[in-house]
Amino acid sequence: MTDRAGTPAEPDPPQAEDTATDAPEEPRRRRHWLRWTALGVSVVVLAAAGAGWWFYRKLDGNITTDTTAAAELRKYEKERPAAVVSAARNILLIGSDTRAGAGNREYGRDKGTQRSDTTILLHLSAGKASATAVSVPRDLMVTIPSCRKADGSRTREQFAQFNWAFEFGGTACTIRTVEKLTGIRVDHHMVIDFQGFKKMVDAVDGVEVCLKEPVDDPDAKLKLPAGRQTLHGEQALGFVRARKSIGNGSDTERMDRQQQFLGALVNKVQSDGVLLNPTKLYPVLDAATKAITTDQGLDSLRDLYDLARSMRAVPTEKVQFLTVPRRSYRYDANRDELVQPAASQLFKQLREDRPVVVTPGEKDDEGRRGADGKPGKPDDADLPAPSATPTFTGRNAAEGVCS
Repeated sequence: MTDRAGTPAEPDPPQAEDTATDAPEEPRRRRHWLRWTALGVSVVVLAAAGAGWWFYRKLDGNITTDTTAAAELRKYEKERPAAVVSAARNILLIGSDTRAGAGNREYGRDKGTQRSDTTILLHLSAGKASATAVSVPRDLMVTIPSCRKADGSRTREQFAQFNWAFEFGGTACTIRTVEKLTGIRVDHHMVIDFQGFKKMVDAVDGVEVCLKEPVDDPDAKLKLPAGRQTLHGEQALGFVRARKSIGNGSDTERMDRQQQFLGALVNKVQSDGVLLNPTKLYPVLDAATKAITTDQGLDSLRDLYDLARSMRAVPTEKVQFLTVPRRSYRYDANRDELVQPAASQLFKQLREDRPVVVTPGEKDDEGRRGADGKPGKPDDADLPAPSATPTFTGRNAAEGVCS
């Protein structure tokens, strides 16, 4: 093609639409990549949220709600003590010695009854400044009110050893007995059996304890060397249940051992960051929620999380363990009775959410401890001066396992 002068013409420039097709290729690819990235992130977020919801529903569904105790307690609302400090909480922890269920039959024949193997009243102060766990001896002689039995019949009010209350009328009867004994309103309760206890210990990868002497106890399924060591499920259960093979065989030493173990468990959970690490927290929550039967006020994962968060706020040295002041029952050395007025003062301090201090104390010849840690003193001498903070023999979770 030529122009008017007869010289060849320059070729036409590319059309604008062709230029537009080639130039934005890289921005288009970038937009394409961003869309797919956003889609991928959305899928991951939705999957994580779905998994979180699934885990929540699973854990929430693990918890067994005790509606029977609540219905029974409502019948006796007028006779139950009122809460003195509403922000404080009192939780009754009951270890059941039931042999029902496949996992529990190995510890004895199921006779269709059960007694409370361990009972602890846990007091959480209103300001979350302290947590005080008080063991109630199973052989303590107490007044057990008339209770409704599983078959619908009723027992008579009677003076008997404490753990009969659970056999007579289950959790409701035990709660009413504790309230009658202490004057303290029980706000919530938890019941755990042998299998549940073992699973919870395994979920935290064992708990460290210290033994002064080796143990060989076939009845408790326990054989351990002396020294510092970590106990897992079956061993841990044997450790807290053994009575005749460790120490002098008294129930006093058994309760001391249980308190030592629980203190070590609390210390491990707090120091290992279990509550802040999802990979460690989930198996603990899974074991805990499967292990317990609780009232309607603690039967959701949210309720249990709030309780765990309250415990986490308490300094380890302020998580205290002690046993109600008691001595051998005057009419039967194999039973216990309260030491007064020390026991009443302890109950009053907890009821009114006032401070309680625990200190180590020496044992007397029977392996028992005085209410103030000094054996052999008269009852009145067990109390500190009126202006002082009451002090009782016990331990706290910060103490070392071999202390």
